[in-house]
Amino acid sequence: MNKGKSGWWWLRAAGLTVLTVWLVRTLLVTTCVIPSSGMANSLYQGERILVSKWSYGLRLPFCSLFGYHRLASSRAEKGDILLFNNPHPQQVERGIERRELFISRCIGTPGDTLMLDADLNCVGGEVLSPDAKSLYAYPVSSEDLMLTVLSVLGIKGNTLAGYTSDGGYIRSFSQYEYYLISQKLEGRIPLVPLDEKNRTEVHPYVIPAKGVPVKVYPWNVTLLCNTIVAHEHQPAEVRHDTLYVKGKPVEAYTFGKDYYWVASNDPVNICDSRLFGFVPEDHLIGKAWRIWYSSRKGRFWQRVQ
Repeated sequence: MNKGKSGWWWLRAAGLTVLTVWLVRTLLVTTCVIPSSGMANSLYQGERILVSKWSYGLRLPFCSLFGYHRLASSRAEKGDILLFNNPHPQQVERGIERRELFISRCIGTPGDTLMLDADLNCVGGEVLSPDAKSLYAYPVSSEDLMLTVLSVLGIKGNTLAGYTSDGGYIRSFSQYEYYLISQKLEGRIPLVPLDEKNRTEVHPYVIPAKGVPVKVYPWNVTLLCNTIVAHEHQPAEVRHDTLYVKGKPVEAYTFGKDYYWVASNDPVNICDSRLFGFVPEDHLIGKAWRIWYSSRKGRFWQRVQ
């Protein structure tokens, strides 16, 4: 084989490889790096995962140019860990597929009713995930003992989440971590759950489903208004707890899309619906599938749950 033919062969092979990778990532699976500790215990910062693009149907590319279309469309389920584009209203000027990627757990599907407090935390008895964390306070004088227990149990990367008004320390633990720590402490440190101590009034929030009217109440009017403006692309505003759409007051609004409510595991490092509200169906990319890289032993090729 002469040099000219050899060079052409390698160039063609490289081009075919690039095309194959592009087709796989566009039509089958994509990869994602976990950017933060928001999904800690389920997924750790720095891990790399594969995301199935067919779990909810394939969202066709270039939807900014050709509109939103999805092949073999189906709804996400509660408990699924979703990869989606940032739905924050400040990002709506950019094409959907050009926005940054977020990953979080689905806890509300179209038509569901969730009980949320004033900070939009789900407090209605829903079991979000065994990895979901809650905040606990304890005295400063017990910090050395707490650090010793965390080290013995192998709980790494658990930094202080804040301070109480009386100077106590705050950390976040999952239910399982709390159980293990409580067993080790044997009552030597009083761990006070902050979510129960500071819980505010809760209200029912209906997750919008396509074609189904959602009633407007004083507690959900702002969230609905923001969703209508950002994702339904209709002019809307709130006046004295009343929703106005196209200049007219409405008591209910019928949405043109399905929406989801998502939650991070970490109550402090959040990047979920408490921050940006409902996630529209056209922002969904796929379902987290398997871990293909992790610095932690035994996690390679684990199924994401």
